[in-house]
Amino acid sequence: MLVLAFDTATAAITVALHEWIPGEGARRRGHAEAVDRRRHTELLTPSIKAVLAEAGAAPDTLSAIAVGVGPGPYTGLRVGLVTARAMGASLGVPVHGVCTLDAIAWASGRDEPFAVATDARRKEVYWARYASSRARGTEPAVGPAADVLDGAPEGLPVIGEGAALYPEVLGESGHEPLLPTASAVAELAVARLAGEKGPDLLPPEPLYLRRPDAQEPGPRKKVTPR
Repeated sequence: MLVLAFDTATAAITVALHEWIPGEGARRRGHAEAVDRRRHTELLTPSIKAVLAEAGAAPDTLSAIAVGVGPGPYTGLRVGLVTARAMGASLGVPVHGVCTLDAIAWASGRDEPFAVATDARRKEVYWARYASSRARGTEPAVGPAADVLDGAPEGLPVIGEGAALYPEVLGESGHEPLLPTASAVAELAVARLAGEKGPDLLPPEPLYLRRPDAQEPGPRKKVTPR
């Protein structure tokens, strides 16, 4: 099983190719990472080509595609999702969604309860709480940083870029990993496809949690001639 994974829901443009080997588990064949909030469109496709070239793999050898579905800003998130769906349709392979917060949680490897928070801008964060790196306890949400710990056990650790942005609210240390990696997206997807425990795979549909800033214009007002 050869799984191409990528995520564009945050400032990270991250791509990885993992192979599932029975009896051995997932093995990374190639990866590319960049951090740029404004160049998701320009960087994603070249990164995919570079990762496939690094692995010596052709697109038609892929078994599946895994893509981060957010939550995240509208523009960056749709770049990854549109690319994943287009590749899946052209190659005839399934496309699986992975919650971006789940990918950060998975990469942490934590066994005790914690929360993940990413930057939602507007002085808010996207967040969810976890019983462990493999078990999400709440639905993804968006709101002020204080919401992450509202009603949570005292001293609950919070990781992710959102935690690093609001340390006075979410704690001063232990925020790694800050951003998602495609390797974590791939590992999670491969584990679930192989029947292991972990957060559910999702349809390749965006978790925006907010309406996009850009709105379609309404009908033009009628002008009454004088």
